[in-house]
Amino acid sequence: MFESLGFETLTPQGAAVLLGLALGAAFGALAETTRFCLRRGLVGDGTERRAALGVWLMALAVAVAGTQGAVAAGWIGFGEHRFLAADLPVVAILAGGLLFGAGMVLTRGCASRLTVLAASGNLRAATVIIVFAIAAHAALKGILAPLRTALGSFTVPLGDLASLAALPGGALFWTFAIAAAAALYALRSGNRPALLIGAALIGALIPLGWAGTGFVLYDEFDPIAFESLSFTSPSSETLFWTIASTSIPAGFGTGLIGGTLAGAAALALLSGRFQWQSFDTPRSTLRYLAGAALMGVGGVLAGGCTVGAGLSGVPTLSVAAILALLAIVAGARFANRFVSASISGSAAPSATRPA
Repeated sequence: MFESLGFETLTPQGAAVLLGLALGAAFGALAETTRFCLRRGLVGDGTERRAALGVWLMALAVAVAGTQGAVAAGWIGFGEHRFLAADLPVVAILAGGLLFGAGMVLTRGCASRLTVLAASGNLRAATVIIVFAIAAHAALKGILAPLRTALGSFTVPLGDLASLAALPGGALFWTFAIAAAAALYALRSGNRPALLIGAALIGALIPLGWAGTGFVLYDEFDPIAFESLSFTSPSSETLFWTIASTSIPAGFGTGLIGGTLAGAAALALLSGRFQWQSFDTPRSTLRYLAGAALMGVGGVLAGGCTVGAGLSGVPTLSVAAILALLAIVAGARFANRFVSASISGSAAPSATRPA
């Protein structure tokens, strides 16, 4: 479609950067005001957890309905996308999801939330995002790439069953089932309507990303990557582009990260929520750095983060994306129990007298 738009100087690659900037700015602003984060929906006290999960699930409901609506309209299709690969790298996905889930508990936020926090003056989050990007790049193209390749070699052949659309009921049934269940939970989560509207707008960004890169900017003579919102690979791309921009062109992911930072920073400043924060102790610094590394490696192995594999991946009806999200949830829940037990243990009085 891109060639019919009549641009003379703008290439699909350049347009993808602008699209990423626009979607990223919208995501950053909306995520900052709604405190959008899956981790908050998995840990913490009951009321806060239910409210946060309701926000995330409302976004998922809209993302699923919108994405599959674009598929039904014939604008996009995921038949050749990696999410629907016939061979499922089950070991890599499970290991990566568990690592990412544990990492986001240690860092007190997933990659998207920490990117937003970094733009709001949180230096802890900024440090975590840098280490996260380095670890992701090491797993994609660096010293940890052999590990990724080795774990990815353990596959289960799924064939057409790589998509829920191949199961009884077809795409329409599974789209309705996922979207309706997510929306029902969100509507009963006790959130104010304004928060749910903000979450729905976040969800709408997902089909906009898919349709934008896969339909509007599609050019068979100058193809670009077919993608939507994600933070693992784009963080790696942004890091590499930052240090080698004269040889590495920016893409959709680079624009997405830049837009997210700009949108979140603008809203934080306008609302008065911008505040400089840093690490408290060396022990907490080590915890955040370890969590960042786990998230970076885990996000690559799992095929995405809570946004890339979850919010963008699940709407494709991909079994791989759903498995990755479930593994992330399991990793977060397990890590939270471990961290809570460690804190309780360290706070308990000693059973022995001091020497």
